[in-house]
This record gives sequence, C-alpha cells and structure tokens, in this order.
Amino acid sequence: MKRLPVYIILVLISIVMLYPLLWLFGASFKTNDEIFGSMGFLPKSFNLTPYIKGWETVTPYTMGHYFINTFRIVLPKTVFATISSVLVAYGFARFDFPFKRVAFLLLMGTMLLPPIVTIMPTYLMWSRVAPELLDTYIPLTLPSLFACEGMFVFMLIQFFRTVPKEFDEAARIDGCSTLKTLVFVLVPCIRPAIISIAVFTFLWTMNDFLDPLIFIQQVKDYPLSLALRLSIDSTGQGYEQNKIIAMSVIGLLPSIAVFALAQRKFAGSITVGGLTG
Repeated sequence: MKRLPVYIILVLISIVMLYPLLWLFGASFKTNDEIFGSMGFLPKSFNLTPYIKGWETVTPYTMGHYFINTFRIVLPKTVFATISSVLVAYGFARFDFPFKRVAFLLLMGTMLLPPIVTIMPTYLMWSRVAPELLDTYIPLTLPSLFACEGMFVFMLIQFFRTVPKEFDEAARIDGCSTLKTLVFVLVPCIRPAIISIAVFTFLWTMNDFLDPLIFIQQVKDYPLSLALRLSIDSTGQGYEQNKIIAMSVIGLLPSIAVFALAQRKFAGSITVGGLTG
C-alpha cells in the first residue's frame, strides 16, 4: 500500500506518454473532418480506406517499394555502424598506440558537432571524389564503416573498461588471437551495449529525412520518410491527412518491434553505462 501512490503516478505518466501514439492509431481510421474536429483517439468507425489508398501512394510505386528502399539503407548502416564502433572502441580501450590521446580527443570532438553541420561538407566531398555515387545509397551507408558516431565509440569504451583485462590474458594463453579475443570473449560481455547501438542506429536511420533528401534525387529510390512527404503538396493543403497518418503508423511498426525485442538489453546497457561512465 505504501507504493500505491507511486504506481498511480507512473500509470498517469504512462497514459500521458502513450496518448499521442493512441491518437495516431485512432486518427488513421478517421476522416479529415474527424481528425481536426476531435481530440479523442477513438474514431466513429474503423475504416481501412486510408490504409488502402495510402499504400497505393500518388506515385507509380506502392508504399511497399519505399519500405524496401528504406531497409536497403537501414540494414547496411546498422551493421556497419555497429561493427566499426566495436572495433574502434576495442582499439582505444585495450591498446596503446602513438597519438592515442590526440585521436581520442578528435573523436570526442565530433560529438560536439550537430549532424546538420556536416551534411554539406559531406555532399561536396562526394561530389568531387565520386560524383557518380551521389544518387545512390552508398553515401548514406558507407561512412558508417568508419565509426562516424563518436557517442557509440565512447559508450563502448566505458563497457570495455568494465571487463577485466585478465580475460584478454587468459584468452591469449589459450591461443586466441586479438580478433578472436574480441569476438569470443569481449563481445559476449558487452552484448547489451552492442544491441543498444544497433537499436539507436536503426531508429535514427528509419526517421532520417534530411540525408536522403540531399543525396537521393530519383523518386523510385526514395525511402519511406521522403515517400510520406510526397503525399503533401507544396501549399500543405488539399491532401488527405488520414492516408499520411495511416502510413506513418505502418512506418512505426518496424521501430516499435525492434525496440520491443531489444528492450531488456537496451535498458540494461543504459543502466550499466550510467554507472560506469
């Protein structure tokens, strides 16, 4: 009974946090008049027409085509960012090399730069080095091979430091190489952090609008974020809001599924990272 007020407060906070999602789901079945005329999330009737029309889009391609395009960016970027961040963090956490402190300071300095600041320099770099790759997914995925997210590297370094170096020494005595020590000994110990990095990258890439807008020119290559924007005309009027909301609901499903599957590991990594950082 002593914790009852705490539970009541948590339930109320949960309702406040979940209400936008509930409203979004309910609005996907409403008409435009209902969307702008009522704050309730329950529609008068559950009509699947917005989903059917929204899936068809205003282009020659269905929304399924844009989903495939999205995953052609999301999946490689998630894999590349995770692997490269682990390798770089392993090097900083376990090895000494010339100018290590300077390299680490430069890496941490990238955390202070907002991503929007680097978009135009990156575009200019690609336009001069490999202009034929501008209208492809390579500029969106390839940089992830070079651990371009300093925050991920920093977080992994903190996790590596929680693993005793005696584990490395024992693995070397058993004949493990440096790479095998990382893969078979250290990676299982920091699995929650690796899962968190994958989840963060997946969510951020799914929601990314500006980078594809800069690098992708052809409509057939658009990801979901740009495809949704095609449903809105230049004036912002005369479009069916319920179709966009319906497709937004479907677009949220992969992110919700990934977060739900990785929830325990994700929460555990945040807790350990906060204690060791």
